[in-house]
This record gives sequence, structure tokens and C-alpha cells, in this order.
Amino acid sequence: MAYRDRLATSRAQRGQAYELSNVPTAASPTGDGDFGDLSAFLDEDKSIQEELQHVRDNISRISDLRSQALEAVGDRSPDSAQIEALTSETRDVLQDLKNRIGRLESSRSRQDAQLRNNRIEFLRKKFLEVLQNYQREEQESRAKAKQRIERQLFIVKPDATAEEIQRAVDGGEQQVFAQALTLSTRYGESRAAYREVEERQADLQRVERTLAELAQLFTDMATLVEQHDPVIKDIESTAADVNLNTQKG
Repeated sequence: MAYRDRLATSRAQRGQAYELSNVPTAASPTGDGDFGDLSAFLDEDKSIQEELQHVRDNISRISDLRSQALEAVGDRSPDSAQIEALTSETRDVLQDLKNRIGRLESSRSRQDAQLRNNRIEFLRKKFLEVLQNYQREEQESRAKAKQRIERQLFIVKPDATAEEIQRAVDGGEQQVFAQALTLSTRYGESRAAYREVEERQADLQRVERTLAELAQLFTDMATLVEQHDPVIKDIESTAADVNLNTQKG
């Protein structure tokens, strides 16, 4: 909730800046979009970089909480709702940042073209780096969760086959734990193993969902580049012609 409140405030502030930047001036001609004014463009550049750092912090926190969950014993495990809330917040920030970079892409101007192009390229690169880091973290979490499920299955069935392990990872093999729970001599450890398998299966579902969302963001950014590449080339060509004409003059 804290982030959503901050995000709403930030959007309102940016909205005020956009309104001011849309007022026609000699230095800010109409037709350049919300960021025709260079100062508004640079303010948005700075804000996006700050939010990218916020995402990096979130990813680090998610990683820490998952590590604590894997190492915790009994009720000392972090609340899964806490990880879910942080993951949801990070998803919202990434979607918002993608849209904001897209708006900068759409507002490319022949005024200060090289500076703007360089900054947009920098932001896009940093955004993709964050996506890659998050993807790597999710892939590592997926591998650790699978290992924990395998370990817990071996507790109740030491001779478990690869197929049984895969079914447990996919959410099956409950009957193995149900049979173990009927044995009074192994009830305690079987119950604990089953509870952790359920938690890790829930983790895997969240991870797979996040990985799918990250893959879509990669696709969206690639599409964005393709859409605006002709515009970039046109702006760069015009800027080069202006420089050449200036030199001739």
C-alpha cells in the first residue's frame, strides 16, 4: 500500500509537469508530446531511474525473504503473504516503468535529439538489466523450491523415482504423504514434510507466474523498439542534415 500511495502521488506530480510542458513556447514547440520541454523530459528520466532502484531493492528483499523461508523452522518462516505483496508491488512498478519509457519513446523530439535518444537508450538498457536480474532471481528460486520438494519427498519415501519427484513438483504425489501420515511412527516428520511441500508448490506457482510476466515485458520492450526505430532514424537523419547545413553555412 505504501508504494501505491507513493505511485499515485508521483503520477499526480508528473501530470502537473506534463500540463506545464504542453504550454507552447519558443523553446518547446507543440507536437513533441508531453515531454517537449527538456526539463520535463530530464525530470522524468531521473524519476524513472529512482524507481528502477526501488525495483532492485524489492528484488533483493524478495530474495532475502525466500532464503529465510527456506532456512526457517516451524512458525519462524516469513509470512508468504508478505512475499506475495512485495511481488505484486514489484509487478506494478515494472508495468508502470515500461509505460513511462514508452511515453518517452513516443515523445522523441528533434530538439536536443541526441541527448534525448541517449537518455532513452540508457533507461531502456537499465530497465532490461533489471528484468534480467529479476528473471535470474526467479529461476534460482524455482530451482531451490524444486530441491526442497525433492528433499521432503525423500523423507517419506527414500526410494522415490524421478517421475514421482516431478509429480510432486507439479503438485501431485499427495498420496505418498497421506500413506506416511497413517504411520504413527512417522506422523510428525511426514506432516512437517507435507506442509513444506505445499508451501514450496505455492512458491513455484508464484515464480512461474512472475517469469511469464517478465517474458511478456521483454517482448513488449522489443516491440517498442521496433515501433519507434523508424522515428529514431528519421530524427537522427534530420539532425545530421541540420548539422551539415550549419557547417556549410
